[in-house]
Amino acid sequence: MSSRQQLLQLLVDGRWHSGEDLARRLGLSRTAVWKQLGLLRDQLGLNIHSVRGRGYRLPEKLELLEAGRIRDALAESTHDWIGHIEIHDNIASTNSHLMEQAAGQLQSGHVCLAERQSDGRGRRGRHWVSPFGRNIYLSLFWEYGLAPAALSGLSLVAGLAVIRALRQLGIGEIGLKWPNDILYGNRKLAGLLLEVVGEQTGPSRVVLGLGMNVRLSEAEGESIDQPWVSLSQLPGGAALSRNRIVAALLDNLVAVLSQFEAQGLAAMIPEWRQYDLYHGQRVILQLGARQIEGIHRGVEPSGALLLETAEGIRAYHGGEVSLRPV
Repeated sequence: MSSRQQLLQLLVDGRWHSGEDLARRLGLSRTAVWKQLGLLRDQLGLNIHSVRGRGYRLPEKLELLEAGRIRDALAESTHDWIGHIEIHDNIASTNSHLMEQAAGQLQSGHVCLAERQSDGRGRRGRHWVSPFGRNIYLSLFWEYGLAPAALSGLSLVAGLAVIRALRQLGIGEIGLKWPNDILYGNRKLAGLLLEVVGEQTGPSRVVLGLGMNVRLSEAEGESIDQPWVSLSQLPGGAALSRNRIVAALLDNLVAVLSQFEAQGLAAMIPEWRQYDLYHGQRVILQLGARQIEGIHRGVEPSGALLLETAEGIRAYHGGEVSLRPV
């Protein structure tokens, strides 16, 4: 463990620590401690309070992700599926990191987590706001014998996995927005980003990325260009452990990814409809510069959106849905 990581471990309790005490516990000089504090500010974006005579502290207590705690919280049926869990203090993107290795020796169930992302991405290239230690940034590698074209409904079943996990943790009144957003009311709580590579006839290698707002503050979310919500703002959400949330997500992602290969999306469409927040409502589908207005009539087994317009019900495989303003 580096000096920076050791210093972080001492500060996550949110209490005051004198420079002298930090230096003694780390076996460093006061000057070296000051430099390491600068690295925490510059490299991880941490706001460290400093008061003469009291020392240094973080504004509040942080719970860091720990592979051991996550494994201990996994369901017994999940353990054999999750091979390696890597956790980074800071990374450009968990998805990009796994995609770079996807053609190598990765095996299904390889997990990458980060405390902070410098280049986190959402759908359509949007930047995902990723402050240190506040949210969940998770990517999971999975390999299928199926062709990439057969995986078009995978993001929908991954959304179901997130719903199941949150409900197990006691979070209610959440729902899905096609194709892969998890909402509370009309505010975004989490989003999924799937990237697939493979031969035309298979096999396919999938990196499933998940970003979830857990303890995002109003100040940290100022740059987000759509309504959002954090898990800590929901009933029962503030006390949840980030490590426990990750374990619940992995339990349910493994279950639906396995079920998808055997049964596809068709078997899970009734459950998806149950949580589809826009079903039966008049919506606008944005396809590039084109807007299509109609009534949301559900999804096909392929994962396509069914939209009823003046020309009848048609299926759309891409685009972004929003509620039509009244």
